[in-house]
Amino acid sequence: MLTTNPFDDDKLREECGVFGVWGADSASALVALGLHALQHRGQEAAGITSFDGHQFHSHRAMGHVAGNFDRDDIIRRLAGRAGIGHVRYSTTGETAIRNVQPLFADLSSGGFAIAHNGNLSNAMKLRRELNRRGSIFQSTSDTETIIHLVATSTYRTLLDRFIDALKQVEGAYSLVCLTSEGMLACRDPLGIRPLVMGRLGDAYIFASETVALDVVGATYIRSVEPGELIIVSDRGIRSHRPFGDVRPRPCIFEHVYFSRPDSIVDGASVYSVRKQIGAELARENPVQADYVVPVPDSGVPAAIGYAQESGIPFELGIIRSHYVGRTFIQPSDQVRHLGVKLKHNANSALIQGKSIVLIDDSIVRGTTSLKIVQMLREAGAREVHMRIASPPTRHSCFYGVDTPERAKLLAAQMNVAQMNDYIKADSLAFISIEGLYRAVGEESREETQPQYCDACFTGAYPTRLTDHEEAEPADQLAMLQERYA
Repeated sequence: MLTTNPFDDDKLREECGVFGVWGADSASALVALGLHALQHRGQEAAGITSFDGHQFHSHRAMGHVAGNFDRDDIIRRLAGRAGIGHVRYSTTGETAIRNVQPLFADLSSGGFAIAHNGNLSNAMKLRRELNRRGSIFQSTSDTETIIHLVATSTYRTLLDRFIDALKQVEGAYSLVCLTSEGMLACRDPLGIRPLVMGRLGDAYIFASETVALDVVGATYIRSVEPGELIIVSDRGIRSHRPFGDVRPRPCIFEHVYFSRPDSIVDGASVYSVRKQIGAELARENPVQADYVVPVPDSGVPAAIGYAQESGIPFELGIIRSHYVGRTFIQPSDQVRHLGVKLKHNANSALIQGKSIVLIDDSIVRGTTSLKIVQMLREAGAREVHMRIASPPTRHSCFYGVDTPERAKLLAAQMNVAQMNDYIKADSLAFISIEGLYRAVGEESREETQPQYCDACFTGAYPTRLTDHEEAEPADQLAMLQERYA
């Protein structure tokens, strides 16, 4: 059976990544490079759509960017000075080529391609209404709902029809759209998912993270503001704010785990924030130990911050192999157990007889934490004290992050003491929600209007969850299982 690596199946999955270029020679080559930098945000599939001034060209494929978009013949076929791309991890819809983005449709106004990072929390309701009105869907992706809303809008211009469509959707979206007239880039009114803008010569570039701008040599201009819609064409660049003033609620987990450490998210260095999270964690949850050890790679910056604040030496007590794919054959329980060490292995010579502070970014189901603690004990660690660089994950995300249904979240079923017994550590502690807010630069979390979307920790969802709220309990479970299958 082909199955996910056991050190990957207990993480919150990265959502998706988008990248767009307007006004550059060989735009698709730049898009491919940008998608390489965003590969961590989606590893199931990738796609690029370009426009050469006369017609659109698309190539979509299952798998990574490398192997699908590093061939000259494919890039040459994706001709034009404008292009958008997408890397996908499925949060809505099955894993199939028909759901790989960018999605494309010939509308009455011409070709329209769209790439979406996020999740629409009322897509199922809208889809039922559109079906009743005669729309025929070609995918199971929530993103296609936007295309049908644009197509059926009664407004005259494409821009007005697009805005009309966005005003009907709920949830999270950062979008880049390609038309024959120009490129549209927008972020939902709460700014839940990130989107940045850059410049490369005369070309404008949009990406989910600044690291993608760095890779193509573009200059970072700024973040696309929550609720902002930017139109780029040969006539220049315009900014619209069609949603009025809404207090932003960007996803705080971008700082904890999703974004690459070398990215800037909403003006803050992800690496610096993660180090500060580790420092807060050390102040809140000190422990006597010989070494601070990260779970690589996501736990490294927080572990550095913990070590610097606590004065306990930082060491690489777990070594990660970077040459193991996300999947491998597991024909038996014995091989499955041994397969853990294909990706992470304890540095036995270092940790033998030592007391370890183990730093990880989160605990989801708890299966990974259990295996890592066991691995360190088998390697001779005297004590293993686990410290987590986020609060307990007690609630599912409905905004484009793959989380299990709540019944499978360890922190939703157990208190911290029970979780510690489950993972068999000597102690377990999480950063507090207030500590996390301090680490991202806020004095405190405002209870009535939190500055971030922290629903996975607190259950304080910033939008309606129409599809979830209106479904029967059995349908809710089926919906979650389909969404995160």
